[in-house]
Amino acid sequence: MKLIIGLGNPGADYKGTRHNIGFQAIDALADDYNINPNRNRFKAFLGEGRLAGKKIVLAKPQTYMNLSGESIEMLAKWYKISPKDILIIYDDVSLPPGSIRIREKGGAGGHNGIKSIIQHLGTNEFQRIKVGIGEKPESWNLADYVLSRFSKVEMEIIDKTMEDIVDAVNLIIEEDIEVAMNKYNSKTRR
Repeated sequence: MKLIIGLGNPGADYKGTRHNIGFQAIDALADDYNINPNRNRFKAFLGEGRLAGKKIVLAKPQTYMNLSGESIEMLAKWYKISPKDILIIYDDVSLPPGSIRIREKGGAGGHNGIKSIIQHLGTNEFQRIKVGIGEKPESWNLADYVLSRFSKVEMEIIDKTMEDIVDAVNLIIEEDIEVAMNKYNSKTRR
């Protein structure tokens, strides 16, 4: 079983913002897998399905980004799933828009949503796909930047990135995370 979680903030005000790219990825996966993540349980919208004979759960925590760990801890306990079978998809300001980096584990790197998850799970050993949203301009506040929307040109890149994320998740589930890392960690979109 694999628990696939996209990070973001709930509500229409945050839809389409850089910080909500994890939600956008879950929507792309839901379309591809024909899963409707509309059940509201454990402070998240979630849906269940199968891929390559394995049960998968898609989830979008509704706790706001900085409290994501609350929902994820409840989901992990309910599904009796090891943190190593959790895949988190989230934004990364250190990567160019459209780039993805796949990791088996790691630190928070200053991301408050990941800090919350590490705190609630008691480990940093969960899989992750970091999605580049670009560096903030010098004159911007980080919070304002991550809550801003992509330009039209950036959005075209992000749309293609969603296809890569779907492919990467397929590789992780059907084969192994190493296969996905080898394919995508060397790619850079500009």
